[in-house]
Amino acid sequence: MNTTAPAFRLSHGDALIAVHVQNDFLPGGGLAVPDSAAIVPVLNDYIVLFVRQGLPVIATRDWHPPHHCSFRQQGGPWPSHCVGGSSGAEFSSGLALPENAWVVSQATRPDKEAYSSFEDTDLALILHDLGIRRLFIGGLAADYCVLNTVLDARRLGFDVVVLEDAVRAIDADSGDGRRSLHRMQAQGARFAVLKDFA
Repeated sequence: MNTTAPAFRLSHGDALIAVHVQNDFLPGGGLAVPDSAAIVPVLNDYIVLFVRQGLPVIATRDWHPPHHCSFRQQGGPWPSHCVGGSSGAEFSSGLALPENAWVVSQATRPDKEAYSSFEDTDLALILHDLGIRRLFIGGLAADYCVLNTVLDARRLGFDVVVLEDAVRAIDADSGDGRRSLHRMQAQGARFAVLKDFA
């Protein structure tokens, strides 16, 4: 992807969204994403940038009921993961979320999967109330919840910058992560890495 864009300057109307940096998606978790631990310190650097400028930080999380339809025991594609209230659903202890971070829970209905952090949540309302126009998005996994969150954000009219050094993919089919980045770009998302920030 293009990481040679001019430096980004953060300003009022920007927000950081950290998608699903939860124990079950990290090494040793119920649905561990390859190399997922590597994004935690990078996201922490982004959090520092946003907190210094008083800009909102939003953390989204899977918060599944115990018998969620996406689990293999219920005929779904995934092992049990991120059951609400469990240690696997907790944010990584290494993720330095500020005390005033917004937390958005998704996929909370037992009979419905939701890969986008906008689906059946109040995320869009929160962003509207905060006057947010541009989203900087990182997290897990690039080919599922990050992808669908980015696509919905674009559909809702937000400018989107994907933090390419702060996402990782499941890559259940080889190349899924790369194809997902291209899908985001095709819908108007831009890409950045930490060095692109002035």
